[in-house]
Amino acid sequence: MPHNTNLRYQLGPLMLSQKSAETVRATLPAVGEAIDTITDLFYRKLFTAHPELLRNMFNRANQSAGTQRQALAGAIAAFATALVEQPGVRPDALLRRIAHKHASLGVSAAQYPVVHRHLAAAIAEVLGDAATEEVTAAWDEVYWLMANSLIEIERRLYAEQGVLAGGTWRPWEVVEKIRETADVVTFRIRPADGRPAPAFKAGQYVSVQVELADGARQSRQYSLTNAPGATVRSFAVKRVAGGADPAGEVSGHLHDRVHEGDRLTVSAPYGDVVLEATNAPLLLASAGIGCTPMVAMLEDLVDRGHQGPVVAVHADRSPADHALRADQERLVAKLARGTGQVWYERPEGDWPAERTGRVDLSGIEIPDGVQAYLCGPLPFMRSVRTQLLERGVHPSAIHYEVFGPDLWLAQGDGGER
Repeated sequence: MPHNTNLRYQLGPLMLSQKSAETVRATLPAVGEAIDTITDLFYRKLFTAHPELLRNMFNRANQSAGTQRQALAGAIAAFATALVEQPGVRPDALLRRIAHKHASLGVSAAQYPVVHRHLAAAIAEVLGDAATEEVTAAWDEVYWLMANSLIEIERRLYAEQGVLAGGTWRPWEVVEKIRETADVVTFRIRPADGRPAPAFKAGQYVSVQVELADGARQSRQYSLTNAPGATVRSFAVKRVAGGADPAGEVSGHLHDRVHEGDRLTVSAPYGDVVLEATNAPLLLASAGIGCTPMVAMLEDLVDRGHQGPVVAVHADRSPADHALRADQERLVAKLARGTGQVWYERPEGDWPAERTGRVDLSGIEIPDGVQAYLCGPLPFMRSVRTQLLERGVHPSAIHYEVFGPDLWLAQGDGGER
């Protein structure tokens, strides 16, 4: 298949050619078994040829931990499997999630041929003699179907924000820095260029880019915690303990080196898990710093005068670790039919036993027709989703947000959204 990034995105089903579909189906087990090795080699080749990508675009912490490699491997395998097992059905959840993340980082169409060059080389090297011309052509077709789909979705996302492809970054000024807990700080920011703040939907995030001591420009995503109409925007940052590992380099920089009056480089808002205008019953379930998109959703519901029942569930290590607790309680109390339930692993004082430990929804009334939004560590979301399914909630009514590479979706267990 020609390596042409100008191919038009197919608004209808994505289809492999018959010959390629047969080849991909036959080689999928072998490629799937080797996909972790392929993606590991791919990243090593990519960063050797383009070290600036690791310094200035890719998350060094995720690369160090191997989670980005796992997510890429899972995404490729999931996309290829969908093409051969459900021909004609686009894996929209997978494509949208990746495209929003790419747009928040300023990924451009010109970068896809670079990725293809090193991914194809990695596939050929790992498969060896099995990487025949026919096999290479078939997997090239898989790649470009996925790449051109993402390019078109990302083009539309940039257009919606009124920015050129890749031009997502703007300067913002820190107007307030608020200590929430020992390891969580809220930043309130406003545009520093005099232009209006871009519109967003409750549940979306921004990428925040900082220049670190070694000159690298690293970016991380943080959920906005305001109602969508706010002019001054807020996001909360949890310090990630890293030590010698780069896992906490951006959060540590924001905590220790960014203060009121400083400027930050911030992307336009993106994210496909958003609260739509509805009076349907809602369940908002979060754990730890996963409370941040839920606070924005609660702000939005209060502003819109939501009349349906809202159940806000949160889990944390202890009351001292519970960031934005006062905001959650205040907003739930303002809702016409809002209720809140909190679980702590290490509660303080006279705390009910049934609210100690992990979230247990058995004693919570789940309204018919509920739409559920989940955010937090993957084990927490898996547990809550399982409990909801057991209570009869349809998979398509369960929406989730993941901080970092989406290993859940890449593994094909994200459910319908």
